[in-house]
Amino acid sequence: MVIGAGGQIGRPAVEALARDGWEVTAASRGGTRDESWPGEVRTRRLDREDDAALGELIGDGCDLVVDIVAYGAGHARQLTELAGRVGSAVVVSTVSVYGDGTGRGFDTMSEPGGFPQYPVPVREDQPTVPPGDASYSTGKAALERELIAAGDRLPTTLLRAGAIHGPHSPLPRELYFVKRNLDGRRRRVLAHRGESLFHTSAARNIAELIRLAAARPGSRVLNACDPQPPTVAEIGAAVDAVMGVETQTVLVDGAAPSPSVGSSPWSVELPVVFDMSAAERELGYRPVVSYPESLPETVDWLTRRLSGQDWTDAFPTLARIYPDLFDYAAEDAWFGA
Repeated sequence: MVIGAGGQIGRPAVEALARDGWEVTAASRGGTRDESWPGEVRTRRLDREDDAALGELIGDGCDLVVDIVAYGAGHARQLTELAGRVGSAVVVSTVSVYGDGTGRGFDTMSEPGGFPQYPVPVREDQPTVPPGDASYSTGKAALERELIAAGDRLPTTLLRAGAIHGPHSPLPRELYFVKRNLDGRRRRVLAHRGESLFHTSAARNIAELIRLAAARPGSRVLNACDPQPPTVAEIGAAVDAVMGVETQTVLVDGAAPSPSVGSSPWSVELPVVFDMSAAERELGYRPVVSYPESLPETVDWLTRRLSGQDWTDAFPTLARIYPDLFDYAAEDAWFGA
């Protein structure tokens, strides 16, 4: 059973599991069927908040539950209450659960002096933020704590993903470059000299980790990121290469001049990079795609999604988190000054 099968990670996860010989039920709010799935994949509609509906879908039991969309202690308890009917679980979490042990983490990054002092690369034994419901990070930490505590009843692999990329994303960071190119903006600004490193995670690489963990049930926490994460300047150059355009990048020392100028969805003042040796050691993980290799299908999908509609309508989640992403008037005023 794959919960959240219609999303960015769920689609390649279902494909990878079915290819590996699993009999897959793909559950999502819309009952989506992806064209890449083999015909024997079963699709079902599911409201993630409906305990009874989830229990009914599990029925007498299943060998594996993959939960892409679990969040908070409530969803964790929903899963652990099914422990007698589920062999093992793989649950997608996030690297934003990591704190630096001094109260700083992803939630404080934008505050003065709030950037976490992570050891790079960050390993899975790094402290996490306190669990709770105050933010996305604390909610995921609460999810993890409940599932780790129930590991003897429901063996669960928790996968901590980074900056996820690939088609079907509600938060497509690559839009920062793709839309500028489509709009004919041939000059852009990047803070921190374009050297920001925010570890990327290809949806297909996460799906590969799900496939490997499914075949090796256990209670573990693993980072789920790409090899050799690109800097934000390298991401921009890779997008340009896919789209066949030439641009000029103006590099700014230090922080962005303003929220509307030079601040990208990857902008961090210090590297945020995660150690992947545990996944390699425990699961034999080898990434199936690099960032440049994954980019053409992402750019194609973004270009088609933008056709005929405003970006805020196409990607409302991105627009809510980054409302100033395309303030071209502010950029032009800064260049003019």
